[in-house]
Amino acid sequence: MRLIMLGPPGAGKGTQAALVSAAHGVPAISTGDIFRANIRNETPLGLQVREITASGGYVPDEITNAIVRDRLAETDAVDGFLLDGYPRTTGQVLALDDMLAETGHALDAVVELTVDTDEVVGRLLARAVEQGRADDTEDVIRERMRLYAEETAPLAAVYRERGMLQRVDGMGTVEEVTGRIEQVLSGVRAGRSSRPAGA
Repeated sequence: MRLIMLGPPGAGKGTQAALVSAAHGVPAISTGDIFRANIRNETPLGLQVREITASGGYVPDEITNAIVRDRLAETDAVDGFLLDGYPRTTGQVLALDDMLAETGHALDAVVELTVDTDEVVGRLLARAVEQGRADDTEDVIRERMRLYAEETAPLAAVYRERGMLQRVDGMGTVEEVTGRIEQVLSGVRAGRSSRPAGA
């Protein structure tokens, strides 16, 4: 199964991606995790990314696309994957289309977690304290939310037009949200198995 999980920062994408990954035996690929590892190791990429994200910005498409392309080429992603935090822009959507076309594959579904903005800001401020993320101030968090609405939310419209978007209420307990996602994915699998061969 090849999936994308969309949703604003703090929507619980990382948590749900890990659970779906384990349940379906596909790697959860988080561009955020890849970037944070580079920041921790103070690689040239990490230093560049840290400067961009500290101001609430997003990493440029060309950097992100190259990292995702390399990751999808690894053996554990050949039979499926779940992308968390990618694509974020329409340019990245087109780049992913090209990557999949090169291997003769297609996405199965795009799951969008919907949440209440003020509650998400509260979640992220609490996480910043717990994890020592000094850069995650309320101003920076709200700027990320603004950028999400401006740049990333329109992706939902692209995937809706393709008939691939599955919206899931991201509020509630982890277990409740996981249950909603699995219900949606069951429907996707049923639809896929009913398609004629080669469709």
